[in-house]
Amino acid sequence: MSYQQLTEGRRYQISALLELGISISEIAKKVKCHRATVYRELKRNRTHGGYCPHNAHAFSVRRRKAARKYRILSERVAFVRVLLSIDWSPEQISNVLTSVGACVSHEWIYRYVARDKRQGGQLYRHLRQGHKRYRKGLKEKAPTIKNAVSIDERPSIVDSQERFGDWEIDTVLGKHGTGAIVTILERKSRFYLARKVSSKSADAVTRATIEMLLPLKDCVHTITADNGREFAGHEQIGAALDADIYFAHPYSSWERGANENANGLLRQYVKKGSDLRQVTDEYIQFAQSRINNRPRKCLGFKQPAVIFKELAMAA
Repeated sequence: MSYQQLTEGRRYQISALLELGISISEIAKKVKCHRATVYRELKRNRTHGGYCPHNAHAFSVRRRKAARKYRILSERVAFVRVLLSIDWSPEQISNVLTSVGACVSHEWIYRYVARDKRQGGQLYRHLRQGHKRYRKGLKEKAPTIKNAVSIDERPSIVDSQERFGDWEIDTVLGKHGTGAIVTILERKSRFYLARKVSSKSADAVTRATIEMLLPLKDCVHTITADNGREFAGHEQIGAALDADIYFAHPYSSWERGANENANGLLRQYVKKGSDLRQVTDEYIQFAQSRINNRPRKCLGFKQPAVIFKELAMAA
């Protein structure tokens, strides 16, 4: 007979039979379990004061809960390691696991990666800024940008992605000192724009942003940026486009998640560490076209270029 968990009722039976002086083998027969189960029960749950069925059941339940918690944690750790290994960010992993009921915060994942690194692990190499040491409670403010308006003040309609004309902006860097790529994405259609600039300076980024969006001025209501100094010219951009500019919270890339994901697609064409001096403007346009004409699951497998054109014509 295989080992089985005892119910609370069986534990009271065992206690009563023990008090009558009945042997373990006979107790097992009367309780209808293997004698090894009774031996194990007494070994685990008997205290100096004898065998108390109420306490024994409480001990057993506590152990089962602890074992289940450890198993669930082990399963989550396994998923986290796999997703990190394919370059998912902690925020993306947290969002996906939480959505299926396996709650884990991105802060916990960062701490796990930090522990792994201290123990000689290599998980940190899969983070976008893997060389930087993560510190719990990191709250340093990004360099101040004059008159920046927080994302907290952004209209709620932008979050819903119901309105056409709300954009996210970012920069993609090449090899140090070789320039950057300004990327801008329309949230509803996922339409993506990219332009190479000679440097990540505020002047260069401001000029490129205005040049890219000015022809689409009627389709621009808001732009959400991160706190990089390259967006210090936000007031000039807002004035030129008659648009409102908002800034995400520091270290909160998921608040511009659509643009971050599109930048990941761009990396298929422009690898990390590329010397952007060797990447032509024509090639950037080629990559932009490929991305905009690729069917997207979030759009029902329609193409961003098609959706954008339809929405722009209806605007």
